[in-house]
Amino acid sequence: MKVRLAVPTQWQLKTAGLVVPSLLLCSVVSAAGPKRSEQHFKVTAHPVITIHNPNGVITVKAWDRAEVLVISTPATDKVDVDAEQMGNRVDISTHANADGVAPDELRADYQINVPADAELQIHDDSGSVNVASVLGDLNVETIGAGVDLSDTAGYLTVKTVGGSFQCLRCSGQIDVTSISGSFRLVDMRTMRVDAHTTTGNILFDSQFLPNGTYHLKDNSGVIEVRFSPDDSFDLAAQTLNGTVHSQANLVPKKTSTHVFTRVSNSLFGTFNAGRAKVELTSFDGTINILKRD
Repeated sequence: MKVRLAVPTQWQLKTAGLVVPSLLLCSVVSAAGPKRSEQHFKVTAHPVITIHNPNGVITVKAWDRAEVLVISTPATDKVDVDAEQMGNRVDISTHANADGVAPDELRADYQINVPADAELQIHDDSGSVNVASVLGDLNVETIGAGVDLSDTAGYLTVKTVGGSFQCLRCSGQIDVTSISGSFRLVDMRTMRVDAHTTTGNILFDSQFLPNGTYHLKDNSGVIEVRFSPDDSFDLAAQTLNGTVHSQANLVPKKTSTHVFTRVSNSLFGTFNAGRAKVELTSFDGTINILKRD
């Protein structure tokens, strides 16, 4: 009896040659992709969320659920993300799982949803931190990462080395310090602001609330304060080696011996009833008090 061997046709050989490499290519691409993970944590009122990340983008938004959602994307398979819950506290951290991981590889990006009344404690050396609509207390420490807050409240404490800081429509108490970062404080409703940067610039374009205190200080940057005709504040602006420019029609204090001028290195006076207290201090920078457009 003769046995016939099945010989593949030319078309079958071509098809096999196309399919196998394609499968191998898909396998390689899938293995090289980032390890995205999603975790859910049930919490009660006023949860505390801590985040420690050497490098990456951290985005935190409030929602109306009693849970914390953590979506993380490590940069490489050499990086692990740990998220664990202890009572009403959720701790999130990024760390290397192998030796010899380069600093730019030790990175993870986060998208986190939290209840509106959550308290946040964030440490992110490089990258950026973005927080929206969270009403609990917030503490952020960075080296070079910029911090962008919007519609937040509570006690806000921000410390950076070179990272910028922006606060839009924030309320509560704000305490921010930096070495070389610049600040933008816009459309806020807060009773107390303490902002100090060494070489950065400070922009304050917000309403001065009655009985509020606003302390802005730098060494060599530009402090710019914008006011409206309805604002009411008592002003003390001083720069040792720089200049003060003012568009405000201030009434000099009766007890002051300062000679009132439009351009000088110090300016003291009252605008309207002087209900808020504004102190602007610089070493050799420029201070501008300008009308709001």
